[in-house]
Amino acid sequence: MAKRSAGLLMYRQRNRLLEVLLVHPGGPFWFNKEFASWSIPKGEFNNGEAAFAAAKREFQEETGLIVSATDFLELGEVKQSNGKRITAWAFAGDCDPQTLHSNTFVLEYPPRSGKFREFPEVDRAAWFEVEAAKERIIKAQIAFLDELTRLLSAPNLLRSQPLNDPLMRD
Repeated sequence: MAKRSAGLLMYRQRNRLLEVLLVHPGGPFWFNKEFASWSIPKGEFNNGEAAFAAAKREFQEETGLIVSATDFLELGEVKQSNGKRITAWAFAGDCDPQTLHSNTFVLEYPPRSGKFREFPEVDRAAWFEVEAAKERIIKAQIAFLDELTRLLSAPNLLRSQPLNDPLMRD
């Protein structure tokens, strides 16, 4: 059975342009990869956990921010080239990517060395205009950016600032 992940895509409007927050995976295998490697904050969940609850949990684990927003846009589901299925939602918000912090994982590195090192799940985050994000995000996730753009083209959905603060620090 294919692995399942869920995630949240934070967006904002700056200078009349739509921007999205993407995260870059940590660890040695992603270190020098800049294009087609960034992602929405997301992670795996098991059959007993609701996808939306997992998306909020994973966002917190990968950014250090607790989402308190109440308005979410459903972005649907995509299947990545590795077979993993990802379900996503979007919300309006803002943060300073420099202040975010991620949980960590342990990996034997170098491979077969017997040495185990700790790496952040996410080594950085950044805001990107949608077209620039499409160059950096994992290819299958471009569909989330397209759906967000489509949904926000409806009148009154895109706000320059959220009505309430959608984030809290953990």
